[in-house]
Amino acid sequence: MATKPAKSDREVDRALENTFPASDAPAWGGGDEERRRRDAAATEKAKAKVGAKASAKRALEKSGGLRGKTFAILATHGFEQSELMEPKRALQEAGATIEIVSLRKGRIRGWRSKDWGDEIDVDLDLNAANEGRYDGLVLPGGTLNADTLRTEPRAINFVKSFFAAGKPVAAICHAPWLLVEAQVVAGHKLTSWPSLKTDVRNAGGEWVDETVVIDDQLVTSRKPDDIPAFNEAMIGLFAKNQRRAAARTTLAPGDVS
Repeated sequence: MATKPAKSDREVDRALENTFPASDAPAWGGGDEERRRRDAAATEKAKAKVGAKASAKRALEKSGGLRGKTFAILATHGFEQSELMEPKRALQEAGATIEIVSLRKGRIRGWRSKDWGDEIDVDLDLNAANEGRYDGLVLPGGTLNADTLRTEPRAINFVKSFFAAGKPVAAICHAPWLLVEAQVVAGHKLTSWPSLKTDVRNAGGEWVDETVVIDDQLVTSRKPDDIPAFNEAMIGLFAKNQRRAAARTTLAPGDVS
């Protein structure tokens, strides 16, 4: 009697697919619909990466570079990881030096999606940091991060000092909580994570639901999805501020309006 040839793995897979209800396919990894969903998600992720790189490139071209400039990122445990790491990388690619400032030296851990993320070294604690050391300030979001910092007088005074000196500040997501606590939002147009809009309005700010908002020396965005636009606006504002500062040093007294 002739022996039947063994089925190939692909033939076995097809046979198995036909034994499961279509609604069960995603649960065990099979099914065309699930594969299409994964392929679409991978495509969107690739597009987002390309968009972020293009946006960073545009920002760098506009900025003319931030070489020789130093910016502080104020954060503590629970910072939204992408909202610290990606602006930090964008500024470094523009030539800037970045220092992480926190409540104490050591390492702080980020928050990524629904769990703890990576750690990052703290360069200076708030007892050693001061506004005069920096050309601008970046405030990443993260509910735990922002809520902790807004209860710390040292952190609030640090934020206030940048506004008092007329230096640029970039804040995203929950970070405008610090601006509210520092009493610096009155008269400003800004955005944030939507749950902060009442806080912003009660503090005298004009809250809007926009990807990125630039108002004088302040740039704000709502969430991680806004990071490409946030980075571009932040670098553009920081570079514009440097050009203004350079103009003041070259003009005679009374020539700067």
